[in-house]
Amino acid sequence: MNETIAVINAGSSSIKFALYDSGPAETLQFKGQIEQIGVAPHLIVRNKDNQCVAERDWPSLDHRTATQEVLKTAVELIRGAPVVGVGHRVVHGGAAYAKPVFVDAAVIEDLAKLIPLAPLHQPHNLAPIRAIAEAAPQIPQVACFDTAFHRSMPRLAELFALPRKYTEAGIRRYGFHGLSYEFVASRLKEVAPEIALARVVIAHLGNGASLCAVFDGRSIASTMGFTAVDGLVMGTRTGAIDPGVLIYLMDAYGLNARDIEKLIYKESGLLGVSGISSDMRKLHTASSPAAAEAIALFVYRIVREVGSLAAALGGLDALVFTGGIGENDATIRTDIAQGCGWLGLRLDGARNSAGAGRISADASSVLAMVVPTDEERMVARHTRSVLRSRASTL
Repeated sequence: MNETIAVINAGSSSIKFALYDSGPAETLQFKGQIEQIGVAPHLIVRNKDNQCVAERDWPSLDHRTATQEVLKTAVELIRGAPVVGVGHRVVHGGAAYAKPVFVDAAVIEDLAKLIPLAPLHQPHNLAPIRAIAEAAPQIPQVACFDTAFHRSMPRLAELFALPRKYTEAGIRRYGFHGLSYEFVASRLKEVAPEIALARVVIAHLGNGASLCAVFDGRSIASTMGFTAVDGLVMGTRTGAIDPGVLIYLMDAYGLNARDIEKLIYKESGLLGVSGISSDMRKLHTASSPAAAEAIALFVYRIVREVGSLAAALGGLDALVFTGGIGENDATIRTDIAQGCGWLGLRLDGARNSAGAGRISADASSVLAMVVPTDEERMVARHTRSVLRSRASTL
């Protein structure tokens, strides 16, 4: 193997990683993940030919031990090949970080201050950065931010109707899943150039879920806001909720700030409504009416927000599905499309079942597509760019 760029993408319930050739083609060598952390941790790694080269289960793992297992596995895979850099997906960059940056101690300190804004993600994003900085400080690291893509949103899309002193302190809509949206927007230029610069809503649907209104390849609005808990129903997150409900829960049930945080981040969403699971696959097979209602609420909120973003765009030319649910769940796509029928969206059943490329009917006035996301490749691309830029200035 040639020189390698490693990518680590630590999410709320999984840690994905990938190893790329450091050349301009960013050739994938290995890709893997530990999923269902905290539930039933499972590791699978595939090579560039999609062949399984490693697989393992654990009775339990937390994010810290899962990170250690990922690093151990990566070292075994590269077999001594030099690592020229490690790129990390970092959920929150705050107001200060609008583009990928080389990581040093000051950057780590800044990003740690943002943990309260993304408590489900930011600590997990920083854990491998710190581990690598301690174990191999000579390896350059690059932080790539999920908030950066949304810095193109107009000011009105960012504002809350709060006194200006709070806005000036940084309380505004940041938006998330930006690396996914950035990658999908770049792919549209290749696979559907006729809509790449048009009015597009991209639906990143997974354990974390959001929508992004994209015009001319740039973010103009997002369902997520100040934190990654806003917007759609998610695996364990509430999505949008009347803040008065939270005040009531504090008064009537004696919940404090940390109790509220646990409730809206870890105990709600599909898990809370169904009482069964945060995993959409399990809910589809459950016979419980509560499971069916959780799925229906998930779809309903998406349909509502598609309408909102279509209004922000002044119309809709395309709806693009991505993420674990968006790419793999034809039933959810069907239900969403039916709810968006008033926009002129119609799916082709056979195309939707196949689940790739164009899935809308020929007569549909809104194009519907499935475009697999690749946050890790986007991180590798940014990491290579930052490392080259840094080398040219040294």
